[in-house]
Amino acid sequence: MKICIYISKTLLKALRFYGKLFSVVAKGEIVLSEPLFLAPVFHEKIWGGNKLATEFGYKIPSDQTGECWAISAHPHGPAEVINGPYKGLTLDQVWAQHREAFGNAKGDVFPLLTKILDANDNLSVQVHPNDAYAAEHEHELGKTECWYVISAEPGAELYYGHNAKNHEELADWINHGEWDKLFRRVPVKAGDFYYVPSGMIHALGKGIMVLETQQSSDTTYRLYDFDRVDKKTGKKRELHLKQSIDVITVPHEDPKLNVEKTTVGDAEVTTYVKPPVSPHFSVYQWLLKNGTATFKRGAAPYTLVSVLKGEGHIEVDGKSYDIKKGVHFILPYQVKEWTLTGDLQIIASEPGEA
Repeated sequence: MKICIYISKTLLKALRFYGKLFSVVAKGEIVLSEPLFLAPVFHEKIWGGNKLATEFGYKIPSDQTGECWAISAHPHGPAEVINGPYKGLTLDQVWAQHREAFGNAKGDVFPLLTKILDANDNLSVQVHPNDAYAAEHEHELGKTECWYVISAEPGAELYYGHNAKNHEELADWINHGEWDKLFRRVPVKAGDFYYVPSGMIHALGKGIMVLETQQSSDTTYRLYDFDRVDKKTGKKRELHLKQSIDVITVPHEDPKLNVEKTTVGDAEVTTYVKPPVSPHFSVYQWLLKNGTATFKRGAAPYTLVSVLKGEGHIEVDGKSYDIKKGVHFILPYQVKEWTLTGDLQIIASEPGEA
């Protein structure tokens, strides 16, 4: 006996739409092919201010809020998914339970972390360990990072590298507090980009706001803190001189970046870093001025996206999502193509080869 099933044109269109919208993976799970929008997590800091509220409209815990952890799966502040089938899960939970959303990428932890930092005062001058040292001593990833400068007050400076010629000179200057000899300072302005590999002495100076892309690590060795007293504890913050001497790269060398500019549709695309120069991540700017651009997924299994200016929308598999300044999301593995429309400045990143 033959059973004939007649499907209306409307139903057929719906099936085709949802066939695109959903991807069926090997486990039989259904993964929604749409952006994963995230709710940021905020951290108060001794050097923090209020620009995350005044510039981005976020609801911050106080006027001493230093960090917005925008795309984070780190246990010290995992961001929560606010849409789709994973709504209510934190990013670390999605990574653990739905690895197919990330192309079944390997690794115990989600490897990247996107922040916005508001330096209302100088950050401590610090250094981060590489993966090997961090695994042995801190039981987490090392930390290479980079900064896109959102804004900088006139005269603002970064601490970026050092002047010691060898380890003996480095240790001597640190142990005797010869900070003016040791630290390199560089002027900074909005639109600058700095790559900060593990082992580099660095700090944001007062009056600087950056978007930071980094390995998902919260290990920092504090070298100098301007003799500040933490109002909450009444004490100076702990320094980590031995660890700093262990991990600082000597002599200092500025990273040699090969910044590339291309166009995709109406968008100007700037590639700031990518492997092999930056083994842990690639970072891009997508700049769209009242135009449209369609991007196709390359080799990377997922893409992190932060909107720094403007507004518009992103279309994925026939569905449009409004986006504006301060919105952060991930384009998972199942999203193979997306179209941006509007007036938008976006910093995007993708995992590297490390």
